[in-house]
Amino acid sequence: MFFQTLDSKLQCVGVYNNGTLLFGENGLENVGEGSKTWSYASYLEGTGVEYAHFICGSDLDSVCPDHLRGDWDYVNKKFQAFLRSLITAKVSLDDNCFFDLVPEKFLMDYCYVKDQICQYVFENYEKPDNYDHLVQSAALLHEIGSQKLNLRWSNVRNLMHKKDIRDQVNRLKKVNPYCRYNLFGTKTGRLTTRKNSFPILTMKKELRTIIEPTNDFFVSLDFNGAELRTLLALRGSEQPLEDIHEWNKVNVYRNIGTREEAKKRLFSWLYNPESVDYLSERFYNRDELVKKHWDGSVVKTPYGREIEVDKRRALNYLIQSTTSDMVLEQASKLRAMLAGKKTKIAFIIHDEVVLDVAKEEENMLISLKNKFQATRFGNFLVNSKMS
Repeated sequence: MFFQTLDSKLQCVGVYNNGTLLFGENGLENVGEGSKTWSYASYLEGTGVEYAHFICGSDLDSVCPDHLRGDWDYVNKKFQAFLRSLITAKVSLDDNCFFDLVPEKFLMDYCYVKDQICQYVFENYEKPDNYDHLVQSAALLHEIGSQKLNLRWSNVRNLMHKKDIRDQVNRLKKVNPYCRYNLFGTKTGRLTTRKNSFPILTMKKELRTIIEPTNDFFVSLDFNGAELRTLLALRGSEQPLEDIHEWNKVNVYRNIGTREEAKKRLFSWLYNPESVDYLSERFYNRDELVKKHWDGSVVKTPYGREIEVDKRRALNYLIQSTTSDMVLEQASKLRAMLAGKKTKIAFIIHDEVVLDVAKEEENMLISLKNKFQATRFGNFLVNSKMS
């Protein structure tokens, strides 16, 4: 059975099914294992529904076949016009259900064409190896994106004498106070934030104090030298129990120089194919890793991503993509542990997962940290910090 969702929010259950609009429990009555739709909605989690979006990895406009192009352009143009009018009227889509704000006739027309594109994807695309991982990641990111940030602008009052800070604060005040990520924003799977959402990935670090917990305090968990540990994992090496840069200084560079010099030396060599460094190559064997994971045009990662890339960037894409997917995988494990709890994942910043912790649940923190560090590649050293 094919159907389309009318909104993705938990409180806005509505579906289009075989020419009919259904809402609430009636909408979900026949939705379940084997049903097919375009993309994830929070009320579909655990139903066994299959998603075209994660099969093709593209948006509707990009994947629309030629024979549906005219119909899609027509309904999509109307969809965009409705969105612009709602924004102009300052109607919040976070506080309202989309299907309550537009005519039913439009919903029927839009969902009919969307249904046709969805069927086309299922008939013409193969399910990728990383499909389950994408669905799991989408559920995680959708939950984070539904949580309104608690912002206190006065926390950066002491920085407002700097023009660049003032400019960014003024820009931040104009965007929606939600961290909404795009799972398909880059070729490697590295997260980006959506337009008009809170730019947590690119904002100046000193401005993060604007964000306060909705519970009692933040705890951040991040991997020590995440990309270098991924590099070790890809070559089948055990993970050092100590700081990775200190370990490299001793074990790779024979205790020559400082920790910072070892860090700079390794990164300078790692992502520059023209760089020659005997000790780095002797231990990490960059060329062998590229040969193992790159077939001459495509890098395939341990998470099943297949990324078209030239040889120069092959290792960079392999490491970056694997690290990003690993962080999402570990964050999804934390989300499962936190089901039904007040403590939640507040946001993700590259290889750092920030928890919004309720004081009465702080006894979970050791278990959460242990779960986060236990990756499919072995235990990664994790740094933690409370704020």
